[in-house]
Amino acid sequence: MSDTSAAAPMGRFERLLSLWVALAMAVGIAIGSLAPGAVAAIAEVEVASINLVVAVLIWAMVYPMMVSVDFGAVAGVARQPEGLLVTLVVNWLIKPFTMALLAVLFFEHLFAPWIAPEDAMQYIAGLILLGAAPCTAMVFVWSQLTRGDATYTLVQVSVNDLIMVVAFAPIVALLLGVTEIAVPRDTLVLATVLYVVLPLLAGLLTRRALGSEVAISAFTARIKPLSMTGLIATVAILFGLQGGTILSRPGVIALIAVPIVIQSYGIFALAYGAAWFLRVPHRIAAPCAMIGTSNFFELAVAVAISLFGLNSGAALATVVGVLVEVPVMLSLVAFANRTRSRFPEAERGA
Repeated sequence: MSDTSAAAPMGRFERLLSLWVALAMAVGIAIGSLAPGAVAAIAEVEVASINLVVAVLIWAMVYPMMVSVDFGAVAGVARQPEGLLVTLVVNWLIKPFTMALLAVLFFEHLFAPWIAPEDAMQYIAGLILLGAAPCTAMVFVWSQLTRGDATYTLVQVSVNDLIMVVAFAPIVALLLGVTEIAVPRDTLVLATVLYVVLPLLAGLLTRRALGSEVAISAFTARIKPLSMTGLIATVAILFGLQGGTILSRPGVIALIAVPIVIQSYGIFALAYGAAWFLRVPHRIAAPCAMIGTSNFFELAVAVAISLFGLNSGAALATVVGVLVEVPVMLSLVAFANRTRSRFPEAERGA
């Protein structure tokens, strides 16, 4: 499998990414408050509950990573299966259930004096939707920032997407205590095509056009800022779309954020620790922990709106997931980079 661990370290712009993201949040909320017409126009550009403007920006984030994918090295995943195993166990046997447990603990017990019971149930439902949807697109950004193996990350995401098609609805239905749940499968399929399939095809065609590894490395270095620009613009748009809700209910936002933050750091610690215990190379260990920690918030938001309505507490909880995710993931990227030396750099059997 190709070794991406020797990639260049983060530049000044990337090291200050937390600052740029914070500014993007502020700018998005300001635009949403001062120019609601512009935000409404962006919100209307959607298909199957997926905003196409945001989709294009996520595509821009993912494409540079896809150019690094070497299809000839995909078979090498079989020589290092532990990273994929950690991802699957954490995502499908642990994460949805711990998120549900935390949601019930906080909103039926610890926060009960401040939250009406009917609202509490809505927030619990939204958190369950977040917990059952592992990351599909944003993980490519986190993988790139930790100098992850592009090929292995693609395999991990692809396997998770296949499982999500058949497992998401039953898990959510079980945890919500209902017998049927209308999951917008067109949203799931379209998101997979937009965020994985199309950028992957573009990356493959780009590699073929460039030819040599030297040319590919030079090209990826030039387009690397595209990922960060796409991330910042996406954050600004998401916060522009949801800025009114965030400003009008800051106390509730803070309460919803508490179990999400605990879940995020806990899941990362579990997956990253398991990868360390299994002696998984860092360029595989970091992305495998990031996939479980990050959420497929596009799907979670779409299902929450479909099931409970645009102005529901469940939809609000999924939006808070977006609010919390970026700063939390950036902190985990920084931690993963600082602890790189604790992991082996070379794959066994490579």
